[in-house]
Amino acid sequence: MAAARENVSLLFKLYCLTVMTLVAATYTIALRYTRTSDKELYFSTTAVCITEVIKLLLSVGILAKETGSLGRFKSSLRENVLGSPRELMKLSVPSLVYAVQNNMAFLALSNLDAAVYQVTYQLKIPCTALCTVLMLNRTLSRLQWISVFMLCGGVTLVQWKPAQATKVMVEQNPLLGFGAIAIAVLCSGFAGVYFEKVLKSSDTSLWVRNIQMYLSGIVVTLVGVYLSDGAEIKEKGFFYGYTYYVWFVIFLASVGGLYTSVVVKYTDNIMKGFSAAAAIVLSTIASVLLFGLQITLTFALGTLLVCVSIYFYGLPRQDTTSIQQGETASKDRVSGV
Repeated sequence: MAAARENVSLLFKLYCLTVMTLVAATYTIALRYTRTSDKELYFSTTAVCITEVIKLLLSVGILAKETGSLGRFKSSLRENVLGSPRELMKLSVPSLVYAVQNNMAFLALSNLDAAVYQVTYQLKIPCTALCTVLMLNRTLSRLQWISVFMLCGGVTLVQWKPAQATKVMVEQNPLLGFGAIAIAVLCSGFAGVYFEKVLKSSDTSLWVRNIQMYLSGIVVTLVGVYLSDGAEIKEKGFFYGYTYYVWFVIFLASVGGLYTSVVVKYTDNIMKGFSAAAAIVLSTIASVLLFGLQITLTFALGTLLVCVSIYFYGLPRQDTTSIQQGETASKDRVSGV
């Protein structure tokens, strides 16, 4: 019976990872299409804000279905959202940290060569693994650590684009760029693992946690909208440049965000990273068929590294405890004789 429950749990985790990978890949393809086909580009800051709103609404709907009755639903919201400012503050931490991460990543990109940025930003993968070990008291085998760094290299090669010469000289500050990328990498690892720790440290519903986080996320993204595009939005409107394809991309991002939280809840942030890497590979292969993108040697090598790293990380770990116990028992028997 226990083995059957374990198999069902494993299948559920594989299902969540597969759906997240496919949604993320479809989102990347759709986003690439909207950015290349729409003549009037929309404001990405408003799209992020709307995505947070849709994720909040979807989480509210799922929580309502989960509670089963209007009375229990209202009671849950009153107890965990309206009546728990401390919990709201706790879940605002990932939103604020992600906002810092995005700004630091933009600052780093402005002060580093694109190739240097691509390589250094992928250090968020081993940083997430390190945060998992330090914050959640977990251990990774030597092979798993190798697979994490292999994944880091594979994603770098998959996304590698040769530097193009330009006549426009932009003044860059490499020291500032490396400092910004270090902060962005640390923020990425910390925010993801912090959210995982909050999810798994209590019996509070996943959808309640999502509601708490998305409420603060809406506030943070609204501030970003005002600071980044406030003047242009006043002139052109909040939904300037929106098409059916843009709304489709926003919907995919919302669904992907919900599945990401499910993956974090029932697996971990490291597996989320592997799933995201697989999505990058799938979306690039699909872009070859849809947009005529050419496969390069670096992409092929990167894809191979990603696939091998996923296989290595998923290998079962040897149970050294049982072996040691067996050896101890045999020694006891020998000493008894």
